[in-house]
Amino acid sequence: MKVLFGGYTDHASQGLYEAFLDQQNPNPSITNLKNIIQLQRPTYFQTDGSLLFTISQNDNQAGIASYRLIGQNYVQIDAFYHPGAAPCYLALSKNKKLIYTANYHLGTLSIFQYDEQGHLQFISSCQHTGQGKLKEQDAAHPHFFNQTPQGNLVSCDLGLDRLDFYTFDGQQLKHVANYQMEAGFGTRHVRFSVDGHYMYVVGELSSKVNVIQIDETNWNFAEIDSVKTIPESYSEHNGAAAIRISNDDKFLYVTNRGHDSIAIYRILANHHLDLIQRIPVYGAFPRDFNFNSQQNLLIVANQNSNNATLYKRNQKLGTLVPIQKDFYVPEPTRVIILD
Repeated sequence: MKVLFGGYTDHASQGLYEAFLDQQNPNPSITNLKNIIQLQRPTYFQTDGSLLFTISQNDNQAGIASYRLIGQNYVQIDAFYHPGAAPCYLALSKNKKLIYTANYHLGTLSIFQYDEQGHLQFISSCQHTGQGKLKEQDAAHPHFFNQTPQGNLVSCDLGLDRLDFYTFDGQQLKHVANYQMEAGFGTRHVRFSVDGHYMYVVGELSSKVNVIQIDETNWNFAEIDSVKTIPESYSEHNGAAAIRISNDDKFLYVTNRGHDSIAIYRILANHHLDLIQRIPVYGAFPRDFNFNSQQNLLIVANQNSNNATLYKRNQKLGTLVPIQKDFYVPEPTRVIILD
């Protein structure tokens, strides 16, 4: 199966890369890295069948670009660029053919439409304003924008320590609610329980995961748990990054940039989190990670050490065992496994 990597292009990277993962082998491994698209800073991307949508930079402009797999090659279909910094996050609604982006530096959320060929149309955007208490919170810094289980939209703003909720009528965003985290939390990403009644919110600046009960009908919220992603004794800099939940809703995973680890929690019946493992990433500054569709394998992308690490995952226990620690990938911040 294919593995796609993207990231910064400040040093050795030429853009988007593809590798091969042999999951049928008793000893799976990642092999055969090759550059498939040359572009600047594809730090986050998504796929929809043969279509690929990525954050991109074009010299002094930035935005998103679309590609289509034709034969064995990705061909650029369209792009939408604007002056200034690129978005940091991109999500898809495949059934609605919508793209959601969050721009950390500009403080904006945007929505685009795409067609089956990959052509892009800008639909709507909104601007966040304000600041938080820490030096990293000098302005609004949205870091995530995606759908909720009920079909609303949610953003995470690291600068404001806040989750904002919107409705979208096909043309305009309407702000309907927000949830304020504690000062200095650094709201980065959110995942929802399968039933949609609980949010698991990762704080980059606080190295925490908070569990919040949510009612999207009346917009009621209640915090029910908060855990640190790093040991209490760890005093060096850390930034919590990616967060994912297993398909069975039983285990939660978070990467730690600085402590350079993955923290793994069992999700208890009351939705509290119980730490079961904290494992090294065998690299530096782990950003994104992802499972294969069977969720018996996990790959983490280590940005500052130019490598990806492959783990076997015990589906019953949720724990990880490293099986490949030194696969070279330049400046990776995003990884997707295409089954």
